[in-house]
Amino acid sequence: MTDSCALKDIRGGGMPAVRKWGGPLSQASRGRQPLSKEDQVLEAQVRDIISRGPSGKGALIPLLQMVQQEVGYLPKVSIGLLSARLGVPESRIYGVVTFYAQFHLKPRGKYIVRVCQGTACHVRGGKIILQAVEDQLGIKPGDTTGDLLFTLERVACLGACGLAPTMIVNDDTYGRLTPAKAQKILDNLAKGTADEAAGS
Repeated sequence: MTDSCALKDIRGGGMPAVRKWGGPLSQASRGRQPLSKEDQVLEAQVRDIISRGPSGKGALIPLLQMVQQEVGYLPKVSIGLLSARLGVPESRIYGVVTFYAQFHLKPRGKYIVRVCQGTACHVRGGKIILQAVEDQLGIKPGDTTGDLLFTLERVACLGACGLAPTMIVNDDTYGRLTPAKAQKILDNLAKGTADEAAGS
């Protein structure tokens, strides 16, 4: 599925109507209560991002990427604003967002923790490392801590088999882990005093 196929024949028979770009989204189009002040700020931020981006048939994915890069995820309001901007039904946009793994509809943590479960890591205790991380953060893979500090992901391979078992936190690789070492790294990050050397 590509951006072009996601946008093909969007005005064909039977497709839902789309809103016009400009002005606040109506309560009906949101399907919920009026926005809080915080959400109004978020809507204004997303609207600004979209207005600075490309337009036209091939603009959906670049705009989605722009919003996610600046906001950290794709809030619900962004789907409605993109629909209005591009003349694309929201259902089509949701289809694109849920098809590509790069897009996220829920807030993500400041630290994205990816714990390797590849073959090399598995035989060297990767499962135990993942369990230790789950216990430390109190979440399961795919979830984010309530304070939006950590998001946990389980990955098939990080390409650092010589350092197994490994995990990556954002762009930093931590290898030859033990459960205690993994938990200490996360504890240091939570305290803002991460002093474990990347790649150690």
